Amino acid sequence: MSNLILKVKNLSVDYTSNNSFLYPWEKTKIFRAVENINFEIIEGETLGIVGETGSGKSTIAKAIINLLKITSGKIFFQNNQISNLDEKNMRKYRKEIQMIFQDPLASLNPRMNVGEIISEPLKTHYPNLHDNEIKKQVKEIMDNVGLLSNQINRYPHEFSGGQCQRIGIARSLILKPKIIICDEPVSSLDVSIQAQVINLLKELQEKFKLTYIFITHDLNIAKHMSDNIMVLNLGKIVEINKSNEVFINPKNDYTKKLISSIPKI
Repeated sequence: MSNLILKVKNLSVDYTSNNSFLYPWEKTKIFRAVENINFEIIEGETLGIVGETGSGKSTIAKAIINLLKITSGKIFFQNNQISNLDEKNMRKYRKEIQMIFQDPLASLNPRMNVGEIISEPLKTHYPNLHDNEIKKQVKEIMDNVGLLSNQINRYPHEFSGGQCQRIGIARSLILKPKIIICDEPVSSLDVSIQAQVINLLKELQEKFKLTYIFITHDLNIAKHMSDNIMVLNLGKIVEINKSNEVFINPKNDYTKKLISSIPKI
């Protein structure tokens, strides 16, 4: 039987802009980033979220992990509403929902070595864990993402972009989460490295029974990674369907335009 792990219901998020170039009576302006977003994710599946820059993809991701305040709607994780929780009550859910960021180098603290970066979530959520156990878990997860254990004391600037993203992936895995939100995790990498990281993510999903939310503007990558694809345009869902169905039989004109814009060799 399929288990529902995440449900987003009628989600809307507004941003407030203070622009000194506006007239005095217009100094505060409200922009609706996403409006009336509804979707569900089954445990172990991948939902691809695609759309052009500014369509609201990352806003949805930040709303799910409670990094920004939602305007209306509800978010449920394993039937527990998490969208109305304060920081203290949200804390126990943070280790269940982790995130991989777009820019691998910018998301890593340059003053911390690899071991410190990967172990930071463990130390935060399990402060009584012994140092030897922490080091053991860090080395295990490094091995799982294709990093050598003897690199544990190196710093981010000593690694390539692909290796830095592997560090970010290891950091997201160390708490054994149920869901990982991948926010354009390969967009800043070379094409050959993109393939390696995508294949790694698929291997890790199978090994650790992970559920992914995979955000991308590349429909080819979304098709390869996703069970279902949600297409966003100007903060609204224009289509959501099985991955193959979106490509074979797109329902919306915007989806058709996205597909037709894919470079053909």
